[in-house]
Amino acid sequence: MATSHNSSLLMASTSSNSCNSTITGTGSLSGSNTTSSPCAACKFLRRKCQPDCVFAPYFPPDNPTKFQNVHKVFGASNVTKLLNDLQPYQREDAVNSLAYEADMRLRDPVYGCVGVISVLQHELRQLQLDLLRARAELSRLVY
Repeated sequence: MATSHNSSLLMASTSSNSCNSTITGTGSLSGSNTTSSPCAACKFLRRKCQPDCVFAPYFPPDNPTKFQNVHKVFGASNVTKLLNDLQPYQREDAVNSLAYEADMRLRDPVYGCVGVISVLQHELRQLQLDLLRARAELSRLVY
């Protein structure tokens, strides 16, 4: 029973991977091709998605815009170098940061996410001032 549970976990974890790979009867990965879709990066770059594709776990085929935006702003070559220089556990956060910055940079080419941060900081300062004024008025009314 533990064997079937382990192989179903293995199949579940590998089915989320968008690279072309299959599971043999022994539960190991093989490099043979299947009918699964290439990741969004490989599809956009018109290349075959290899089982060790660095993009596949982070750019699924059902979200091509994420890779397209990252590619427009940073370039696929730079993203590949960055991901290869990181530890595997750091890559997802890096890709999410790149995707956010790319989206913001496309919306605001000059400031990107720094512009959003600046606006939010200004709003926070204004709300803090409003709160101080409200507390001061409340203390005058109470006494």
